[in-house]
Amino acid sequence: MIKVAMTSVFVDDVAKAHTFYTDVLGFETRIDLNLGDGILFITVGAPGGAQPDLQLLLEPGDGPIAEPYRTALYEAGIPAIVFSVDDIGAEYERLRGLGVRFTHEPQPQGPVIAAVLDDTVGNYVQLTQPQRPDG
Repeated sequence: MIKVAMTSVFVDDVAKAHTFYTDVLGFETRIDLNLGDGILFITVGAPGGAQPDLQLLLEPGDGPIAEPYRTALYEAGIPAIVFSVDDIGAEYERLRGLGVRFTHEPQPQGPVIAAVLDDTVGNYVQLTQPQRPDG
């Protein structure tokens, strides 16, 4: 059986992204390595997750492939990554209270309710919650 172990999101500043993804979004640090020469290898995962769990690598986004890709997504308003939440209304209010900027408030989109926020390091992030059968 093959499982997803790690995926990445390209960011403007790895240290700033680490702070946002942990202190604001609530992820927990899984790996935090300083590889020297200012190179950081940092992954985060869902709070309380049993290891090994799916980890998100906060990857420098200034390379010749990453920068145009990330910039194009951002300029088009396309989220770089999608996270699920149990209660999108409560999460939206919590994050707004922390000063997070949303480009889209929670709204129905097919089988989910979705909202989009700016992660402060060059990406839009979509939050989703499955719609209840009663709408």
